[in-house]
Amino acid sequence: MGTTDKSEHAVLLKHVYYGQGCTNVLKDVSLAIPHGQWVCIAGRNGAGKSTLIRLLNGLLLMTRGRILIDGVEQNGCTLGEIRRHIGMVFANPDDQFVGLTVEDDIAFGLENLCLNREEMEQRIRLYAERLDIVHLRHRHPATLSGGQKQRAAIAAVLAMEPAIIVLDEAASMLDEMAKRDLLDLMRAMHDEGRYTIISVTHDVEEMAEADRMIVLDDGMIAADGSPGELLLQEELLEHCRLKAPFALQLCRELKARGIDIGELVREKEVLEALWAYHSKRYLTATGTGG
Repeated sequence: MGTTDKSEHAVLLKHVYYGQGCTNVLKDVSLAIPHGQWVCIAGRNGAGKSTLIRLLNGLLLMTRGRILIDGVEQNGCTLGEIRRHIGMVFANPDDQFVGLTVEDDIAFGLENLCLNREEMEQRIRLYAERLDIVHLRHRHPATLSGGQKQRAAIAAVLAMEPAIIVLDEAASMLDEMAKRDLLDLMRAMHDEGRYTIISVTHDVEEMAEADRMIVLDDGMIAADGSPGELLLQEELLEHCRLKAPFALQLCRELKARGIDIGELVREKEVLEALWAYHSKRYLTATGTGG
């Protein structure tokens, strides 16, 4: 049995290293992620992002350090327990499909949990409805669009009811409409409050929606803060080869045209700020302000 930490964190890493021989891909990484937080992990290719999340459920084994998931310390005896806490969604959903139909694929993970048939059927119905794939239940995964495949893959993960959802470049193979649908789904999952979400992405719009942004560079944490702070740092964006979010670009263009609503990174915040700005101007112009 693993030791249990008294921390209330969903994920806790203490001085974690990973590497082979004299080369360390991750170097002295320490971080704590509270329950319910949406964390986005960014960085250039080769920074160690995918390595980090694969350490969480033991797909890779750290060289040294400590990893605790929901208070359970990771070791050879606890990997099975830890994997019940974490659901992984990868960039290519085809890599996750094992069944001949979407329903078979959702059922596969539930069978591994040794659930009875009634419970399995209830979960299949529930998560097919939540992911809006009821009409796809009897389709072969190969016949689905990219967005449908990713929804089916996420349904299979959520049906196992993990507390922590890890998405590794889950939007990277999707078109713009499917990306927006996935982001809407992630927002809904976050608002529900039952999941801790950890997403690796190069998409700044996705980063902007998270509660927290962690930037890796050369296997180490180079920055850790709110997206509203980090996405304003042009040098950091340039180093990560990222563009500013559309919302921030719009704010700067509006300021250049005499409409200063500050520098915001979320589209919803921009819309709210524009409404407040024009409401204030209307009240001033009509003399109806307080």
